[in-house]
Amino acid sequence: MKTLTTGDIAKLCDVNLRTVIRWIDRGALKGFKLPGRGNNRVMIEDFIAFLNENGMPVPPDLAGEGNRRVLVIDDEPAITRVIRRVLRAEGYEVSIANDGFQSGTLLLQERPILVTLDLSMPGMDGYEVLDFIRNTAEIAHTKVIVVSALDENALDKALARGADKVLRKPFSNEQLLTAVKELVN
Repeated sequence: MKTLTTGDIAKLCDVNLRTVIRWIDRGALKGFKLPGRGNNRVMIEDFIAFLNENGMPVPPDLAGEGNRRVLVIDDEPAITRVIRRVLRAEGYEVSIANDGFQSGTLLLQERPILVTLDLSMPGMDGYEVLDFIRNTAEIAHTKVIVVSALDENALDKALARGADKVLRKPFSNEQLLTAVKELVN
């Protein structure tokens, strides 16, 4: 369980310590008091939620803390089932988007730490989703693994447009886990 002190939060937000205490007292920032001295502590995921709710930037070194959410963006049910099963077994919370449009909504709502992204989808393709992720400040830090059966040129193009890794279909469970762990652990 990772927590932050009110002093940590004051430094991260560049505000006075009393401001942080007022946020907690008002209920704007979820915190708890330690037994004994009564010092406040805030769970990292609650602090990140507070920042997101108030349109404040999440410090890059905290962006992945406490976040185990993965969004699988693929229109092939067999692929989404495999990825979901493998990642859930490793303790990740997995959501599915079956097209690029649905993925935009889920990306902004869930703020996953990682996305697996198919390039070939109807409507909004994977390149457009990748551009959306990299050009949207709130989610630009999200790690992206492109999972595609397309040729090397397409995979190179995805890397050039901001993908962190590429995984060619068909892939093994071990290849998927290795790629995920390299990016988020």
